[in-house]
Amino acid sequence: MTDAPFPPTVAWMGGPDGYVRLLDQTRLPGKVTFCDCRTVEDIWEAIRSLRVRGAPAIGVAAALGVLLGLTREPAGIAERLRAASARLRSSRPTAVNLFWALDRMERSLERASAGGLGGERLLYRLHAEAWEIAEEDRRLCAMIGEHGADLVPDGGGVLTHCNAGALATAGDGTALAVLYRAAARGKRFTVFADETRPLLQGARLTAWELIQHDLDVVLICDSAAAQVMKEGRVQLAIVGADRIAGNGDAANKIGTYGIAILARAHGIPFYVAAPSSSFDLGLPDGSAIPIEQRDPREVTHGFGGQTAPDGVRVYNPAFDVTPADLIAGLITELGVIQPVTEATVADALRATSPAFAG
Repeated sequence: MTDAPFPPTVAWMGGPDGYVRLLDQTRLPGKVTFCDCRTVEDIWEAIRSLRVRGAPAIGVAAALGVLLGLTREPAGIAERLRAASARLRSSRPTAVNLFWALDRMERSLERASAGGLGGERLLYRLHAEAWEIAEEDRRLCAMIGEHGADLVPDGGGVLTHCNAGALATAGDGTALAVLYRAAARGKRFTVFADETRPLLQGARLTAWELIQHDLDVVLICDSAAAQVMKEGRVQLAIVGADRIAGNGDAANKIGTYGIAILARAHGIPFYVAAPSSSFDLGLPDGSAIPIEQRDPREVTHGFGGQTAPDGVRVYNPAFDVTPADLIAGLITELGVIQPVTEATVADALRATSPAFAG
């Protein structure tokens, strides 16, 4: 793997009155540039416009984002943090880590206030919570990589869809962390990266990221996945997730469901890698997962050029839901959950973390 440092996806710059710096993913792969966010509205726009994307990275950005501007007015920290949280909740609906991180910041505020903290001490406590969310994500990514590395076929092929790497998290990623760890153990394999239409996260982001990490990557059109599997080039399919329901149904970038069906048809195990913060046990199954609808121009005018006739109707969901029975296992920081059922998900999460207790 390359020794060059990978650019941080989300970072806090300066002291308590600092700002959030994001790697602007809308400019990749052509330019590595950063977006400095100094207001809550800047963070809202960055999340909405996909300058920062990937469920864990969105959560970290939101946690840091609610801190912006709190030091400029000594009074009313609690009210302004709650207002910032409410605004950021409206940015994107599907990635549960966004809401999880904001809930956590609000709970930290309530605990600190109940303990009599105010002023600079309250602000310090809130900053510490946001930084811990980022550090925790780094640790969880590393653990996901460890738990999943044994599943990667040495000398084989792995197919992935969208981007579930360092660009989507504060660490090495979820699905791609598994591949990075497998490579660090000496395994050699080829990664087939779906281009992931309509915004080409696989082509623009995953292929770029894997090249930065010196992994062997082959970019394919989404429609080529079946043929690549039929030719015997793929022995494992692995993706990330933006939200996982209580029964293990998993929402991920549109097109993931089709990959899971193709994998089942060709006898290829299909895995989902995600931290426990991506689980939403309040939803019994995937039918209740909110699916974000994106701008039709992403389909008709992708990256500037018109590719469809004027007036055509467009259906552009950003995500789909893969049923649990198509998933061979859920790779988490807690281990690999399999078989994927409501009972195994509940046992893994509730037995390990008080946060998921009934």
